[in-house]
Amino acid sequence: MYEKEWEWRVDQFADLTGLDILTGPDHVRFDRLPEVNGEAQQARQARWTEVMVSLRSIDKETLSAAERVNWDVYSAQIAALLEGQQYGEFEAPANSDTAFWSEVAAVGRRRFGRLEDYEHWIAQMHDIPRFFRDMTEMMRRGLRRGFTPPRDSMKGREHSIRAVIESQPEDTGFFRPFRAGKGISSRRARQLFKRALKVITGHVQPSHAELLAFMQDEYLPQCRESLSAEALPNGKQYYRAKVRHCTTLDSSVEEIHEFGLAEVARLRRQMRQVLHEVRFGGSISDFLELLRKDPRFFAKSEDELMMRAAWIAKRFDGVASAYFGLLPRMRFAIVPVPDDIAPFYTSGRGAPGIYLLNTHRLGSRPLFNLPALTLHESAPGHAFQFSLALENSLLPAFRRHAYLPAYAEGWALYCERLGEEMGFYDTPYERFGMLGYQVWRAARLVVDTGLHAFGWSRARAVAYLAEQTSLSNHEISAEVDRYVSWPAQALSYYLGGDVIWKARAHAERTLGAAFDIRQFHDEILSLGSVPLSVVRTSIEAAVNRRASSARGADTSKTPGKRLR
Repeated sequence: MYEKEWEWRVDQFADLTGLDILTGPDHVRFDRLPEVNGEAQQARQARWTEVMVSLRSIDKETLSAAERVNWDVYSAQIAALLEGQQYGEFEAPANSDTAFWSEVAAVGRRRFGRLEDYEHWIAQMHDIPRFFRDMTEMMRRGLRRGFTPPRDSMKGREHSIRAVIESQPEDTGFFRPFRAGKGISSRRARQLFKRALKVITGHVQPSHAELLAFMQDEYLPQCRESLSAEALPNGKQYYRAKVRHCTTLDSSVEEIHEFGLAEVARLRRQMRQVLHEVRFGGSISDFLELLRKDPRFFAKSEDELMMRAAWIAKRFDGVASAYFGLLPRMRFAIVPVPDDIAPFYTSGRGAPGIYLLNTHRLGSRPLFNLPALTLHESAPGHAFQFSLALENSLLPAFRRHAYLPAYAEGWALYCERLGEEMGFYDTPYERFGMLGYQVWRAARLVVDTGLHAFGWSRARAVAYLAEQTSLSNHEISAEVDRYVSWPAQALSYYLGGDVIWKARAHAERTLGAAFDIRQFHDEILSLGSVPLSVVRTSIEAAVNRRASSARGADTSKTPGKRLR
């Protein structure tokens, strides 16, 4: 069932799935963009409804242990896809963080190494007018029923559309692959250059001009003024569904809000210890103000920021084998966030093969935050975790390519604190930066639920983050816009990290001297992206197996073994 549905799903979403990040049998290239019209959306809802009915007809107890885990992961995945269709999320395909037009442009930033890669990219660019028209119609449907992102969170987001229109064709991101021309002869390259420039001027730029007019004249003026997800059609149920998907937990928004407040208070007590260590006599707020203004905490050039991040990432290589038994074969590059999206983008973003680092407005990128950011986004965080999942041939495809926020972001947040054990925070300021990042994610629990369930204003959310975290004012503004237009995603980080730390505490407590940190990490990462309940049960089962084995013989220090 899941193999057939996955093949169908890949075909449905064409090249926007990002499945070409591996070579070999998983290398995918399409000569078209996805179908996104009303008929296609109805077909997806019908298919996933059929799959869910079939899943529920299966007696889980008749499955093997491995397939029971697959059932848990797959059913959660299908439920989230189905809810997205039922609530009509496809009618709001742009928000402050991501947008369909930037996702299309991102395809051109991937690795091209074969002639057919360039041919398919040209064909995709030919398809942009149709794709943009269908997306525009979906957005009109969203406007008619009030399902849009908040207007304030979308201010300036049309800049990336305008940049394509106002640039010379050869300076756009759409032409970037042809500058390198890898894998093709010089004669063939000249032919492709001409075709690419022709399609950019004849199809890509005119489509962006039409989209810009729609955004400026029709869409943005009519986007909703409210901020709360609960203000959307069926908003209360919609937000609860997003909370379930992003956290994979049954916690209520009230429980999440109160937990966030408690964790912020706990972490701020640890931050005050750092103030005592550096003999700062003022308040945390005074210290934060000092950090935001002191030039020694900021890079003087984009290259300096990139090189410092590269040094931190390289330092991990020196300790990796002491904390992980299995390392991914895939390496990653550190690349600046593209200029057209950098003003509204997060500080960094990690994915297989890449760590995107935002070099826009260096005065908003304090260096004392860089170790925690790099561990989160590169290794052993996202670039490491996603690569291991993709290389795990024991997992079915729907798990190798999955992204469940609570697991993925929880793991990356865990890696930030793990950096303290690994010796990455050389100064009290860097340790304060790590704690600031932790309190930022705890504060998200308060802010996200506050905005979407408890009537918080944007100003209140900004003020709360400014008071509680070490983020710059620019970062705070961008982050609040992200939480407003991406309900519940911000909840996944701290709740996911909390489950992983508690699973580790259980393993350490139960196994005692038989606990091996490498085995624990390998076990977590062997799961792929799974609901947090699967993390708990899998670690408990592995701990029980390991405890039974340890009672028979002392094998606690055998390298490369998992907990089981």
